[in-house]
Amino acid sequence: MWNKSAGTLAKILLAVVLSAALPAEARADFKAEQMRYPRVKAAFARKTKTLEALFKKAKAVYPPDEIFLRVFKRGDGRDGRGELELWARGGDAKRFVLVKNYPVCAASGALGPKRRAGDGQVPEGFYKVSGFNPASSYHLSMRLNYPNEADRRAGGRGDLGGDIFIHGDCVTIGCIPMTDDVIEELYVAAVEARNRGGGVVVHIFPRRMDDAGMKALEKAAGGDRALLDFWKNLREGYASFEKNGIPPRMKVDNKGKYLLSD
Repeated sequence: MWNKSAGTLAKILLAVVLSAALPAEARADFKAEQMRYPRVKAAFARKTKTLEALFKKAKAVYPPDEIFLRVFKRGDGRDGRGELELWARGGDAKRFVLVKNYPVCAASGALGPKRRAGDGQVPEGFYKVSGFNPASSYHLSMRLNYPNEADRRAGGRGDLGGDIFIHGDCVTIGCIPMTDDVIEELYVAAVEARNRGGGVVVHIFPRRMDDAGMKALEKAAGGDRALLDFWKNLREGYASFEKNGIPPRMKVDNKGKYLLSD
């Protein structure tokens, strides 16, 4: 999504991305740097106790060492609204623990991957948070590393677009919009994980990819074999996490297919 304060966004993201790329010992003040921004400071004041209670109920360590966000563009409820799951891991835990499931508050595009700029599509695939924007025009936002290597190899030579965020303000053209209240919880948890040296992995699926979900996707593909093969490829990553409780490492072949990596 294009940010209404593009120049400001670029400067903030550059500083935050560079900070996030530093070694762990040099990132020790990442949280302190974020807390310089009034919205982040206010979010910590409002949400820290809430998150502590949520993590305690889920029997997860807070602050987390890592968080994992799993997004489903279409949910299983009657209204079909998308869902975002917050998973976390800390201490000696081997598996990630589900902390909370949040509704995605608006939708853009259709099921299927994003392949060009301006198509209104929310990407599908395996991503990570590559930047934090504490002064976003959409309250708070976290930038995804779209297009990733798989997108670039599968998408051809055209303009694949970019500026894909998980953000507040509940509006979207190709992003993952949450309410301001929800983005504050997600942002605070993500800052805590980043401050402890952990990354934020984000997997985006068209819907839950269990047997029932795959039957629905076969119908949605409408005979488009390439699209169905793409979804079957995503299911490998989905199934790996369901089995192991850890986001799998991925490689990408020369056609943009994801390959599970040991």
